[in-house]
Amino acid sequence: MVLIVADTSALVSLGTVADAASNPLDLLLDSHTVVVPEQVGDELTETASYDDASGEAAQAVLDRRSAFEVRSVELDETFPLDDGENAAVTLANEIDAVQLLCDEFNRLALVHASLAATRLVTTPILLTALVRNDALSPDAAEAFLTEMSDARSWSSNSYVERARATLRQQRENG
Repeated sequence: MVLIVADTSALVSLGTVADAASNPLDLLLDSHTVVVPEQVGDELTETASYDDASGEAAQAVLDRRSAFEVRSVELDETFPLDDGENAAVTLANEIDAVQLLCDEFNRLALVHASLAATRLVTTPILLTALVRNDALSPDAAEAFLTEMSDARSWSSNSYVERARATLRQQRENG
């Protein structure tokens, strides 16, 4: 199985659709070895305490806690991102993860530049990969992307629009 480190933002995004059948969170957890730093676990717990859509999404991820591993990591105090992204990047580099799943869209260039050999993947890209690997239909992936976009306020996000275009192309080539 592919080793992937996940950040809080991406897990919360996936958690927004976790109650659906054949949802991308369960597909990810079933097909990858998912590892998160303790800081991400702490952020998920804190987010789950809120009475809103993000809180429900974080709780949906925590309900699947047995399907992913939590590891401790020492933070780089000079890294200019929050503790979750800092720890996720550090952990991905330390364990030579194949991928880092992160939706910190405003700082993706910094996250990408900080990774040694790990590939940066966003949730919209993950959805297109699940379609490419026949784990999801293009229609299902687009429905999940729409639901996530609404919950996460991604209405004008260029990564989301690029994923929508890819999903349309996958549907046409289907």
